[in-house]
Amino acid sequence: MLKDGKVVVCGGGGFIGGHLVGDLLRQGYSDVRSVDIKPFDEWYQRFPEAENLQLDLSEKDACYRALDGAAVVYNLAADMGGMGFIENNKALCMLTVLINTHLCMAAKDNRVQRYFYASSACVYNADKQRDPNVTALKEADAYPAMPEDGYGWEKLFSERMCRHFREDFGLQTRVARYHNVYGPHGTFEGGREKAPAAVCRKVIEAKLSGKHEIEIWGDGHQTRSFMYISDCLKGTQDLTHSDIIEPINIGSSELVSINQLVDIVETIAGVKLRRSYNLKAPKGVNGRNSDNTLIRKLMGWEPSTKLRDGMELTYRWIYDQMAPRYAGAKRTPVAAAH
Repeated sequence: MLKDGKVVVCGGGGFIGGHLVGDLLRQGYSDVRSVDIKPFDEWYQRFPEAENLQLDLSEKDACYRALDGAAVVYNLAADMGGMGFIENNKALCMLTVLINTHLCMAAKDNRVQRYFYASSACVYNADKQRDPNVTALKEADAYPAMPEDGYGWEKLFSERMCRHFREDFGLQTRVARYHNVYGPHGTFEGGREKAPAAVCRKVIEAKLSGKHEIEIWGDGHQTRSFMYISDCLKGTQDLTHSDIIEPINIGSSELVSINQLVDIVETIAGVKLRRSYNLKAPKGVNGRNSDNTLIRKLMGWEPSTKLRDGMELTYRWIYDQMAPRYAGAKRTPVAAAH
C-alpha cells in the first residue's frame, strides 16, 4: 500500500494500537489517524504527529467518521483484558461485536482497500485445551465451535462478519488470531493486565517491598505461548498487505508453564520468591500454543523473539514505572518513544 494513503488504527490508544501507530510513523506513513474511546491523556502512547480522535466506535456514526477517507484500517479496538477481566465481564466483551460490525459497514461504504481484524486464540475449541501438554492449535481447530465464553464467542462471530463482508461486498478483510501479546507500554495493573505483565508487577513488588513472596493464579502448571510486540507488528502488517484471506495464527510457538514464566522473571530480577497458589482465581484453559505451520507456509515467517529476551525488556519498562513509588517519588506519565 502506498504510504501516502490514509491509515486508520482503531484502538490506537491501547497497547498494540499505540505500538502500531508509532511503527507506521517510523516507516514514513504520512497520513495516520489514531482512534480510541479514552481521553488522549490516558492513551498508552501518544503521537501528536498523527491525527488523534476520541470516538466511541461501538456507535455507528463514530465509525463512519473514523473511516472517512481511509485506505487501510486496522481494527484493534476492543473492551478486553487478561483472564481476570474476561472471565468476569462476558457481557462487556460481547458488546465489542458492535465495534467490528459498524466498522465493517463503514469500511464497505467508504471503499476501504484493506481491513484488518485482530482476533484471538480464545476462538479455539476448549476441548482441545484441557491438557497443559497441549497439541499446538492449528487454524482448523476453531471448529466445531466451542470458544472462550463471552470474549471468544465475540471474536469468532466477528471473524465470520469479516468473511461475509469479503464474500458478499468485496471488502478485503484480513484476520489474525493473536496469541498473548506482551511488551512495554502495556497494562500491568488494575485488573486488565495479562500474565507476563502481572508476573513482572508481582515480582517487582516483592523485590522492592522486601516481601519475597508471590501469589500465582491456578496451580502454575497451565501452559501458554507469549508473543513479543515487535513480532505482532510485523505479522499484522505483513498479513494485511498479503493475499491471505483466511484467519491465521500470529503467535509464538515457544510453550511455557506459568511456573516457568515466573522462573524467567525471577532470574531477570535476581530474586527467588516463596510461591503460593490461588486455585480459585481465574486461570483460563489448561494449555494453549500456536501451530505455526500455516504462517510459515504462506508468509515464510513466524514470530521468533525468545520469551526471555522479550520479558527482560518488558520487566525493565514496568520496573521503571513502579520504582519511583517505592522511592517516594510521584509517577509521571510516560511519553511516547520515537
